[in-house]
Order: sequence, then structure tokens, then C-alpha cells
Amino acid sequence: MNREIPVGILSTGTYIPRHFLSSTEIARLSGLSQEIVEQKLGFRRKPVPGPEDHTIEMGIRAAREAIRKAGSDPMEIDLVIYIGEEYKEHPLMTAGIKLQAGVGAHNAWAFDVQMRCGTMVMALKVARDLMLQNQDINTVLLAGGYRNGDLIDFKNPRVRFMYNLAAGGAAVILKKGLAENEVLATRVLTDGSLADCIGVTAGGTRVPMTPENVAQGLYTLDVFDPDGMKARLEEVSMPNFLRVIRESVAASGYSQEDIDYLCILHMKRSAHDYILSRLGLRPEQAIYLEDYGHLGQMDQVLSLELALASGQVRDGSLVVMVSAGIGYAWTATTIRWGKNGRPTTVLTDD
Repeated sequence: MNREIPVGILSTGTYIPRHFLSSTEIARLSGLSQEIVEQKLGFRRKPVPGPEDHTIEMGIRAAREAIRKAGSDPMEIDLVIYIGEEYKEHPLMTAGIKLQAGVGAHNAWAFDVQMRCGTMVMALKVARDLMLQNQDINTVLLAGGYRNGDLIDFKNPRVRFMYNLAAGGAAVILKKGLAENEVLATRVLTDGSLADCIGVTAGGTRVPMTPENVAQGLYTLDVFDPDGMKARLEEVSMPNFLRVIRESVAASGYSQEDIDYLCILHMKRSAHDYILSRLGLRPEQAIYLEDYGHLGQMDQVLSLELALASGQVRDGSLVVMVSAGIGYAWTATTIRWGKNGRPTTVLTDD
């Protein structure tokens, strides 16, 4: 008989650059009013990278913080999963291996996963499933950095909804047999009709990176079919957010009425408020990241750390991490925070 062993969050870490871009500066760069930036786009400032804030390096800094908080030896880590972006120090490198070396996890092996801004939440499922199926994977580090804000042209109105893209790093350490902060069920939805909606025009096999393409600004993010994407997202995005949240909670043995806190990515204020209202959540049951903008797949860990510091998450809280990634994907993972009293051993005899 097999009885599932718990997988819990041992610690988390974040890294936020010291440099910020204010709503006043973004208004000047974009031609929008400061009121639209703050009230419609929903942020007052966002962190931007300094000279040494490279993508993987920010993940390493967040991971070192998580290791420090756990009081553990990086040599105890069995697996490193990089959850950052394609946009990093160099193209065509396995970032997880560089991160593994950066934190001294020399006994681990490493790989990268990617689902744009949905990566961290999706990777919690990947890590948990691997841990439950492999006796030799007991401690997993998930970490990465994000600075896709570099790829935003503030003069391009098609990417206005991405003016909030910021910079930072985040990390989570998972421990098998840890009967607290338990990672429960994850649900993922993808919509292939939106697979080609957003990207960087030049730099791939279809449009090579040439001096002429750089001069035309084709190395920045763009929306290839604005009208089509808008129509499709209006149809599916909010329902899919709600669906993955409800299905994750239900698969974990709870209902949406049991949710105590929602770790939700930064989005425009009206969408944030809509999701909370449809779930019956009060404003204080989530943190609106208006002083951080959107750190991609790092938002959920940042939200959790802020909520723990403020007391919005405490022992016994049912927490749901929810995200969406360009492509398009929606993901949600349910976590029972605090000690749950579950056994820390697994029976494998039939």
C-alpha cells in the first residue's frame, strides 16, 4: 500500500533590486498620464536592474537567502530547478546549472523549466511529483530571476499592459517529509490559440538578429495580433483564472470558501479586484503589488513573504498561488500553511 508523503516549503527567498522606476518617470517615457499608470495599470513604482542585477544572478541571491533562512547546507540539495526566463545572461545556456554552482549545491543535478510568468507555480507541481516518485530526491531548490522589463519599449502602445514588467529574483526550497507548509494540488490550463500572440520579433529562426532589425527596434516585446489577442483573452482569461483556483482547491480537499489568502500576480487593478470578488475574498486576503509591479514568475513568492511579514498568512492559512503566462497558460497551487500533523513517513509495502 502506498500512502503519499507530504512535501512542504522549508523556506523562501526573494531579491529586489535597489533601483526603482517611478510612475512619474514611466508617464514621461510613455506619454501616458501618471494617473493612468497608477490607477489603470496599477503601480506606483517598479524595481529595475542595477549594473550587476543579471537574471540568473538575481536567482542566486534569492536562493542564498532561502538557504540562509532554512539554516541548511546547500550540499543537502538533491535537485535544482531554474524557474526564470529565456532572457538571461547568455542565450542557449542551462541556467539551472549556473545557479547550482552559484549556491554551492554540488551534490544536486539541475534543469530549467519554462511557462513564462506561470513557471514558479507550475514548477511546484513538477518538483513535488518528482519528489514523490524518486526516493533519492528529498530536497529541491526552485529559483530564478526576471528582468523582461528590459524588453519593453514605452513608446509602443501595444505593450502598454506590460509596462509593469519589473526585475527581481525568488526561490523556494521544498522538503519531502516536511509536515508543514504543505504543497497540495496544482492545476494547469493552456490555450494554444494564443501561442503566437506575444514575443520578441527578432532573434529566433524566423527573423534573425541583424543590425537592421536592431535598428528597427525588433528586439523588444510586441503583440503580433492585438485585436485577436484582446478578443480571445476577454473571453477566456478571467474564467480560466477562476477555474484553476477552484480546481486546485477542490483537488486539495477544500472549497473556495476555505481560501484565506491569494498569492496573485500583479495585473491591472480592475482584474485583480474582479478575481477577488468572484471568489468572495476581501481586499486584505491578497496584496496588490503596486509598489513592485510585475516580477513575472516571482510575484507569488514575493506576495507570500509580504503576507507572512504582515500577518495576513499564519499557521493554518489555506494559501493559493495563482499565475498566468504568455502563450497562454494559467496555473494555481494550493498550500496549507503551518503545521498540519501529517505523518512524515511513507508505507511502500503492498
